[in-house]
Amino acid sequence: MTETQEYAFVLDSNGKQLSPTKVVKAWYLIRKKRATLVSKYPIVIQLNRTISDDEICKDEIRCGIDDGGLHTGIALVQKCQTKNKVLFRSTIEQRNDVKHLMDVRRGYRRYHRYHKRYRQARFNNRSSSKRKGRIAPSILQKRQATIRVINKLNKWINITNYWLEDVAIDIRVLTDGYKSYSWQYQKSNRLDENIRKAVILRDDCKCKECGKANCKLEVHHIKPRRLGGSNTLGNLITLCEKCHQKTEGNEEKYMQHYFAMLNSSDNKNLNYAQYVMIGKMWLREQLSSLGLLHLTNGGDTANKRIDWGIEKSHSNDAICITDCIPDTCNIKEWVIKPMRRQSKAKTDNVLGIKHRDLVEYTFKNGETHRGYVTALYPELNALNFQSPTKHCKKVNAKKCKLLWNYSKIYWLDNVS
Repeated sequence: MTETQEYAFVLDSNGKQLSPTKVVKAWYLIRKKRATLVSKYPIVIQLNRTISDDEICKDEIRCGIDDGGLHTGIALVQKCQTKNKVLFRSTIEQRNDVKHLMDVRRGYRRYHRYHKRYRQARFNNRSSSKRKGRIAPSILQKRQATIRVINKLNKWINITNYWLEDVAIDIRVLTDGYKSYSWQYQKSNRLDENIRKAVILRDDCKCKECGKANCKLEVHHIKPRRLGGSNTLGNLITLCEKCHQKTEGNEEKYMQHYFAMLNSSDNKNLNYAQYVMIGKMWLREQLSSLGLLHLTNGGDTANKRIDWGIEKSHSNDAICITDCIPDTCNIKEWVIKPMRRQSKAKTDNVLGIKHRDLVEYTFKNGETHRGYVTALYPELNALNFQSPTKHCKKVNAKKCKLLWNYSKIYWLDNVS
């Protein structure tokens, strides 16, 4: 098995971006006092001398972006005369808690308005939410996270152009299961625009379980919302009040039965597909302002991946998007998690370890875990940290090894 390669970003004494070098060479320069360490995750070094423009390599650096609603792949490929080198590949894990946090904030605001003292309800008083071209915050923050990572990479390496996969998802095809005619897009694919009425009309205004018609009818989510069930026709069924009550708390027992009854399923959650479609124009504009932007499509990416014999992943797709046949894809992969801008930690540090720092801890059974700090307990000299495999809670801070202080972005080793 070939060894995984890793490259280090290089800057000169004036902060000018140079061609990356192998990590072994980077540590050699640091030991010889010819360079200093700027960042350990990923490794960035700064030389102690200035490099003239004549000495700088002029090879093209392409940035491939595989945009997604849940994960985003980013890769940097250096197009050389003899072979193309993959310098960096990563997967951004996008946040999906913004909608929940906004709902919580809305609840606090309503409580303050209606319970502290009565004030008449106000409408249409938030001009920012009505402006033209507005993108919902839950979607916009995903695009902003991608731009934040690219801007950070731009400080370490001179990216010449950007390659983005142009996403064109036909939502109607996913919901109907077939390609509709052009005139069908002008007509609703359900019997009523109100989803509840549409379900009851589809089920002939009677309970699908017992067949009662002259009773109170309710609409039931076959796959419950707490498990990620969608609010679509395929995941809704009409039940009477008595049949609906017996499913409460036992939805998993009836899922297969009701899906078979309707001949449907809920494996088509369209939220992430819609996220990509809504925010893609904003992302294009931002990338175009950074440099030359090239658009590709998913079909070309899949064909290249198959022809070049590359395994399917978000970061590998980003490599294929650059349209450069890589010499090897056996490059260290990073998992990137953009931080929230403001830390809500009430404690500054415990024994010098701060919130969001990267630490390592060995348990009594010999297991060693590495992750970022999520909570501090000064009264116990303990802390919590999140590793890729375990959430370690209230471990002894004295026995934790501080590895690095993260700032604004988590750069996590995929195998750590």
